[in-house]
Amino acid sequence: MESVNAKYVSQKISKTRWRPVSHSTLQQPDIFATGSWDNEDNKISFWSIGNHGSSALDDGFEGDPQLLCEHKHDGDVLDLQFLDQDKIVTTSSTGEVTIFRHHQNSQTISVSQRWPGVHCYPCDNAPCTGVVCSSPEIVTVGEDGRIVVFRADQEGVVRVIENADSSTIHAVTYLRTTEILTVNSIGQLKLWDFRQQSNSPSQILSLSGDRVPLHCVDRHPNQQHIVATGGQDGMLCVWDIRQGSAPFSLMEAHSAEMWEVHFHPSNPDHLFTCSEDGSLLHWETSAQSDMPSFLQGGRNNSMISRSAMAPAGGNQSLISAWLSGDSSKGRVETTHMLPSQTLSVNSLDVLGQCLVCGTDGEAIFVNRQVPV
Repeated sequence: MESVNAKYVSQKISKTRWRPVSHSTLQQPDIFATGSWDNEDNKISFWSIGNHGSSALDDGFEGDPQLLCEHKHDGDVLDLQFLDQDKIVTTSSTGEVTIFRHHQNSQTISVSQRWPGVHCYPCDNAPCTGVVCSSPEIVTVGEDGRIVVFRADQEGVVRVIENADSSTIHAVTYLRTTEILTVNSIGQLKLWDFRQQSNSPSQILSLSGDRVPLHCVDRHPNQQHIVATGGQDGMLCVWDIRQGSAPFSLMEAHSAEMWEVHFHPSNPDHLFTCSEDGSLLHWETSAQSDMPSFLQGGRNNSMISRSAMAPAGGNQSLISAWLSGDSSKGRVETTHMLPSQTLSVNSLDVLGQCLVCGTDGEAIFVNRQVPV
C-alpha cells in the first residue's frame, strides 16, 4: 500500500492505459493516458510519473502523476487504446471513434482522424463500447451489435459486420492476428475470423444457466487459447477456447460488476481485475513446489470447476495454472491492491512493475512496485 500514489483529478475516470514501451529495453513505463465519463466536459489526458519538464516540482509529492496535456472529448470515453507511441484511439458514447496524436515536444494533443457515428441505431447514435488496435488496424464494437474495422491510414471504414450480435457487445480483444473475441450482454463469448467473408462467428461459447452479462475480456499473452472474462456477477471466468463451450473455471472475485480483467503482459501467472465494488485485485497462480506454475495446475479455494475434463489429447507439455482442475496441488492467491474505498474502480492497466487505475471517486492510483 505504501507504494501507491493517489492523484485527485476532479473528473470521473473511465479508462486508463500505459503508453507502450520498447520490448528491447527494460525500461518501465512513465506516461499514461486517461479518459473521463459522466462529467459536464469530458477529456482525454496524458500524465507522467517521470521527470517531464518542470511540472514535477510544481505540486504534489515525488511519484505523483503530473498532467502533461489534455483535450476535450465529445461524449463519455468508453474505451481507450494506444495505437503506437504517439497515438491513442478512443470510443465514445456518441458512437464516434477518434485517433488523437500526442505531440511530446510541445505537450499538446491534436485530432488525427475521426469517424463520427459509426455505431448507430436506425435513428440515433449508439455508444461505441470497445476498441482493440494492432497498428494500423482498429476494430470497434458497440451497443448496436455491430463490429467495425478501420485502418489508421485510410479515411473510410474497411469492413462492417452489421448484425454481429443481437445484444450489446461490451468488449473486444485480439485472439490472433486475424481473429478477435467479443463478449456480450447475454453471457456469450464469440470468436470471429476475419479471413472468412462470413458475417457469422466461427465459434460461440457461453455461460450456462443465467445469462450474466460479460463486460470484459483478455487473452493470455503466451497461450492464446486461454481467455479470462468478467461480468455483472463479479465472477472471474477462465475459458479454454480449444474445447467445450462453457468456462473451464469460475472464481469468486468481486461483490459487484467486474469492469476490466488484464493478464500481466510479460508475466501472465499474474492477473488483475477491478470492479464497481471499489476494489482492485491482484491474482497470482502459485505452486507448492519449485516447478514453474505454468507447468502445473493452480487452485483457489473459492474456485468452482465447470469441467473435469483433461486438456484435449491429455499430453500437453504445458498446462497453464489458469486451467487447473479441482484435483491440482497449486493455488490461486488474491491480494487487494488499493486502500478500502466505496466508489467504482472503472479501469486498470499494468505494464512492467507499474499499475494504474481510475475511479468514480475522481482519483487516479499509481503503483510502481507491483510484485510480479
